[in-house]
This record gives sequence, C-alpha cells and structure tokens, in this order.
Amino acid sequence: MSYTNFTLDTDADGIALVTWNMPDRSMNVFTEEVMNELDKIIDQVMADAGIKGAVITSGKDSFSGGADLAMLQKMLAVFAREKTKDPEKAAKLLFDNAGRMGGLWRKLETSGKPWVSAINGTCMGGAFELSLACHGRVAADSDKVKMALPEVKVGIFPGAGGTQRVPRLTDQQQALQMLTSGQNLSPQKAKAMGLIHEIAEPAKLVETAKAMIRNGLKAVQPWDEKGFKLPGGQIYSPAGFNLWPPAIAILRRETYGNYPAAAAILKCVYEGLLVPFDTALRIEQRYFTEIMQTKEAAAMIRSLFVSLQELNKGARRPAGVPETKFKKIGILGAGFMGAGIAYVTAKAGIPVVLLDRDIESATKGKAHSDSLVSDQVKKGRAKPEERDKLLSLITPTSDYADLAGCDLVVEAVFEDSAVKKAATEQAEAVLKSSAIFASNTSTIPITSLAKNSARPKNFVGIHFFSPVDKMMLVEIILGKKTGDKALATAIDFVRAIKKTPIVVNDTRGFYVNRCVLRYMSEAYKMLIEGVPAPMIENAAKAAGMPVGPLALTDETAIDLAQKIMKQTIRDLGDKAVDPKQMALINTMVDDHGRFGRKNGKGFYDYPAKPAKKKLWPGLKDLYPQLAAEKVDYEELQQRLLVTIALEAARVMEEGIVTDPREADVGSILAFGFAPYTGGALSYIDGIGAKRFVKIAKGLQKKYGAEFKAPKLLIDMAEKGETFYERFDPYAKGDVKQAA
Repeated sequence: MSYTNFTLDTDADGIALVTWNMPDRSMNVFTEEVMNELDKIIDQVMADAGIKGAVITSGKDSFSGGADLAMLQKMLAVFAREKTKDPEKAAKLLFDNAGRMGGLWRKLETSGKPWVSAINGTCMGGAFELSLACHGRVAADSDKVKMALPEVKVGIFPGAGGTQRVPRLTDQQQALQMLTSGQNLSPQKAKAMGLIHEIAEPAKLVETAKAMIRNGLKAVQPWDEKGFKLPGGQIYSPAGFNLWPPAIAILRRETYGNYPAAAAILKCVYEGLLVPFDTALRIEQRYFTEIMQTKEAAAMIRSLFVSLQELNKGARRPAGVPETKFKKIGILGAGFMGAGIAYVTAKAGIPVVLLDRDIESATKGKAHSDSLVSDQVKKGRAKPEERDKLLSLITPTSDYADLAGCDLVVEAVFEDSAVKKAATEQAEAVLKSSAIFASNTSTIPITSLAKNSARPKNFVGIHFFSPVDKMMLVEIILGKKTGDKALATAIDFVRAIKKTPIVVNDTRGFYVNRCVLRYMSEAYKMLIEGVPAPMIENAAKAAGMPVGPLALTDETAIDLAQKIMKQTIRDLGDKAVDPKQMALINTMVDDHGRFGRKNGKGFYDYPAKPAKKKLWPGLKDLYPQLAAEKVDYEELQQRLLVTIALEAARVMEEGIVTDPREADVGSILAFGFAPYTGGALSYIDGIGAKRFVKIAKGLQKKYGAEFKAPKLLIDMAEKGETFYERFDPYAKGDVKQAA
C-alpha cells in the first residue's frame, strides 16, 4: 500500500519504519489527509503478521509542528454554520471532530504491537501527543530537538491525550508547569521528567528506536497495566494537598481568569487523574470541545497563529520583486538601539558594519553584542565558537567609506533631524545606487526625513523596539515616495533576522507609539483623578496587560515622555496635550528628578537588587486620593483597553494601517495588548462594534473626548460589520477603503 505523506518499509527483523515526509510542506503538520493515512498505517501494522512493531520518524529536519490550526479554524466554521440549524447536532459534531486525533492515538497505543517515536527535530503539539502515545520514545541528542505542548499560547490546550499522558509519566507539579506554560523541553529535560526513554546520537536515532523493539519493548502503556501508580502520588494524598490549592491560586495570579484554556488544563488533569484512562480522555475531549467554542480560542488562533505565520512569511511583501540575499548591512549609530540591531543582524549570519562618530564609540557598540552572546554561552544556550563567529561578523568603524557594498543601511543615530540629515548624505555618497536606506526613527515622519535623500524611492522606515534582541515586532514605515523595492527589502531584512514585520503608512508616532501613548495618558488621567496608583497598575494587569502603564512609562523614561509632550505642543499647539498631564510629568521630572528606571526613581522606586521595585509612596501626595471602594475597578480595566482599541480604530480609519492582521499582531507583540482578545481590533470585534460604540459613548460622557468613537466605528456599528469583514485581508485587489 502506498501513501502520499508516509513511506512504510519493513526490515528483516519485522520492524516497520514509518517515515513522515509531506511532499508540499517544509514542515510536517497534521491535516485530515495525514490522519486518514495514519489510521490506515496503524491498521496495516496491526493486520500484518510479519510486522513485529513500528518506528515512526520524520523525513525532514524537524519531526512536526503539530496540527495545522487552519484545520481547527475550518472545524469551527463548520460548527458555526451547523449551529444555526441544529445547536445540539452541531455540538455533537464538534465533539466527535475534537476527539478524532485523541481516538487515533488511543488506537495506536492499544494496537497490540509496540510503537516507538524517533524524534529527530522540533516536535510540537499533536506530534508530541502522538509520541507520548507510543510505547517507546527516543530523541536525537541535538540542539534542534525541542519538544512541547504549546497549545495554551494560542487559546486552546493539548486535546489529544496530552493532559492525561503527561501527568501519568511525570509528577503533577512538573506536568502542570509544562502544560500551562507551553514551555520547550530539551531531550535532557524531557528524559529527566520521564517523558522520553532514551537520547541517541542523531545518526543512530532510528537504530536505537528499533533496538527498543528488538529488546522486547512492551506493547502496553503503564496506565493500561494493573496496579499502575501515579508518579508523585494520587490527587488525594499529602503531595496532592500541597500542590493543588496553590496551583489554582498561582493560575489565578498569572492569568486573572482571562484564559479559559489554562483553567481547563487544571480541570482536565485534576478530574482525569481520578478516573480510568479512557474516561479521562473523554473528560479531556469535553473540555476541549468547550474551549474550542470560546471567543478567546478563535481570536488567539487567528492572531497568534494564522496571522502571525502569514506576516512572518511576508504577506505584505510586494509581488514581483526579487528576494534580497543580504551580503552586507550597515548600521549608523552604535548606541543602545544601533548596537542591538547589529547584534540581531550578526546573529542571522549577515556581515555588519557598525559606524559611529569615533572608533571607541563603535567598538563600545560591538561590546554590547559580546555581552549578550557571552551571557548566552554562560547559560549554556550558545557555544563559544558561535560567539566567536557572531562577533567576527561585526566590523566597528568611524569611516563612511566602509559602507561601500552594503545592500541596506539602517540609520539609528540621535533623534535630531540635522544629525539624521548629515548621516543620510554621508552614507548615500558611498552607497551603490540600488542600496536601500532605512531610518529607525521613532518620532520623525519618514516623508520629511526622505527629503534628505537623493533617492527617496529607496528610503524607508524600519522602526525597532527596545530591547532589540527581545522585541519581536518591527514597524516598516512607508514615506510618500517609498518604492516597492525598498518595502520588499525591508520585509526581507526583518524576516532574515526572524522578527515580524508590519507595514505602516507615515504619521506622527506611526501605529504602536500612538496606541502606547494613549495607554500611558489614560493612567496619568487616573492619577490626576485621585485613583490610587496600585489600583491603576493592578487593573492593567487584570485586564490582561503584561506591564502596568506607570511601570511602562518608567521603562521608556518619564523625561522622554516630557520631551515628546513638549515637541507635540511645539508642532501642534497647546491644545494637543492635556495641561494637567503636562503638569504631572513636569512635577515628576523637574520638581522630583524622577526620570524612570534609568535613574532608579520614577513612578516606582528601584532599590538595589535583589530587592524588588515598588511604587513611589510620594504619588499619593500629588493629588487628593479617592477611597479605593469608591473606584470602579472593572471600569478602570475597561478604560485602559478601550482607549488603546479606539486609537487602533482611528489608525485604520486614517489608512495608516490597512490590514487588521497587522494591527492585531502588532498590538500584542509590541506592548502585549491583552493577548486573550486576539489584539486591539479583535477586542472590538469580540465585543461587537455596536456594543463597543455604546461603551465608548458612556466613557466619553464621563471622561472626555479621547473616548469619542471615530466615524468608521459608528458606520461599522450601523452595518453590523467586523474589522475582518470591512478590511478583509484576503479579498482580491486593494484593501477596502476606511469610510
């Protein structure tokens, strides 16, 4: 029998080698066709008396990325369609579909013949659940091998037996930590936890797996044998009593009840370990069916998996422009940002010329890379030879002539138009005519900076976020004259350094900073109203934000906020900034010398380590304080999310961002906009435009004009539209107009 995605070869010992190698994919994933073929392969192995057992491995560098989540989206679309006709029948159909993979793995592990998974690379989600259902598991001893059940990161959970097999192989504490965090496991960590049996040299992986079968591997899982005992003890045992109450509390502390899938994991493990295995799988299937129907799952799958993948693959790249293979990249300015950009470029294997006003400054910029990569070596995450190779790719210089031959130059000098003008002119004087020049400005419009260029069609903005090595988003800013080649080259560069690009049209603050400034501004308003500072920070976290707005201001620097406000007043007039907010920031900076984390005092105090930061007690003396019980805590949460979402809607209305995928993914990756919502626009879509406009009007009445809904939203509310309908990213031709 032949298969499209698998080959099956039986050796002289009667051991079948099942090799998974999808012909049309760079990585193996589970599709309906793959599962149908696996079903037939299990039947074939069971029926053939000549086959003693089977090894499953991959014909690619990686094992598998798990389920194709587009398949889950399709499943949900069928459910939504059927639900309008017959809700009960639709729920049963979803339940059956949700249990397909889990049922298949159960069939494999009870087939009566031993199966071994030979894990040769990345093994995620459903693929690791398949491996856990095999009677033996061997992983290659390689840095490329990573095992994980990361489903919780996209709003679902391991629903094909993962919540039942993991806590039956390792202790419950480690199982819960792995399942609720989606953490990656190295072969060594997985073996220490009892999740795999052996680690083998990559060249001997399949042979080691076959040897397990030849040496009499049992075709029965431990939990199917009489007298099976859970590692670490039962739920109702002293160990269980010590684990479960704090586990529930920790989950609440970490998620604030915003992630239904994380709570479902605890329920699955707790309830599943009290019953026989097949009943436990049914419990898991029921919770999985329930979670699949949540708006959090739909929004997170769309934004954090489907849209993120599409943007990472260059969804916004102009068609017909040849891909740029970078031979050399120049960075102007070796300060914190420039040094960070040099590091991520060299890490991608691209030679970098790092230029500053003198060789000492440029060398200091290179030392930043040395510090980062040496830290990785110290932690065992990189090898000394990898550090040497990375550092050899960075050439510090003060001579513009060294930029000759660069395909792309990224300017990251001081935020001053005159300084940027000089840097642009000196660089272009030595660059080839086809080279692209990019500015990493965060405040100055690209169109005005492009006036300094002799070739504005080759001028583009590439806006990184700090710290560059950790922040995964990059805004690509189009000036009025930016050409397709410049845009394509910028996207190619961002993809080469393994970050996510979003394309933004030129405006003050671009996209991300406009939203972030609204978030901070609302917090300043709350402080002025007399809301206690701890309530503001806690409300932000309860709403799903990773960092409170006051802590975020400290990170970016309060004196920078002051500079931005003053510049805004100079450019747009006194009414552009709330005078009360200006007064608050002036008081912090000028009267109290509180600049933020950088000088150890801002909205927070930063004592010497290991002591933790704490809110500055003096904040409560700046304004008369409201009694905590008089503050509507839920309304605080709502204000912080709604003000950001409204700004995202305005950005769409103005045509600054034209693709809702970029607005959503950008809001999550750049400043952590409540990921469970799917992003700033999905937050509005999840509430519904009509209801959201009503909420905004209520807040506008109480708190002012920043909550005024734009015409676009009012029009969408009247028509019952969502952003993904109004600005359908998959529609042929141009994106629909805003209003």
